[in-house]
Amino acid sequence: MNRHSARTTAPSGPADPFRERDSCGVGFVARLDGVSTHEIVEDGLRILTNLEHRGAVGGDRGTGDGAGVMLAVPDRFFRERRREDAPELPEPGDYAVGAVFLPPEPARAESCRRELERAAAREGCPVQIGRAHV
Repeated sequence: MNRHSARTTAPSGPADPFRERDSCGVGFVARLDGVSTHEIVEDGLRILTNLEHRGAVGGDRGTGDGAGVMLAVPDRFFRERRREDAPELPEPGDYAVGAVFLPPEPARAESCRRELERAAAREGCPVQIGRAHV
């Protein structure tokens, strides 16, 4: 019997309570009505700066190097900027967006891209890779 076997919550979507681990220094801010506000971002940044004991603290003492803030997917932004040759986006809430930083060497980057696609496919998630213009 492992330490997670006493949990009774069943897996829901991609979340599996038996794969979860305890986290030290996690903060969560949200509005129950789902309205996005700048105040939520400010509160999230305040949490990051006040959780100095977590292991992610490093070079950026202002927001905690290695930590981040997750925001809602900017659906309207993506729809307005979708290329004509790109597939239509699913309904809001039916897709996810991720940022992946690949190695600069083309062969290694391609290997990483293929592995990302394989991992997503194992989870039943189709992947469309775009490239940011920075």
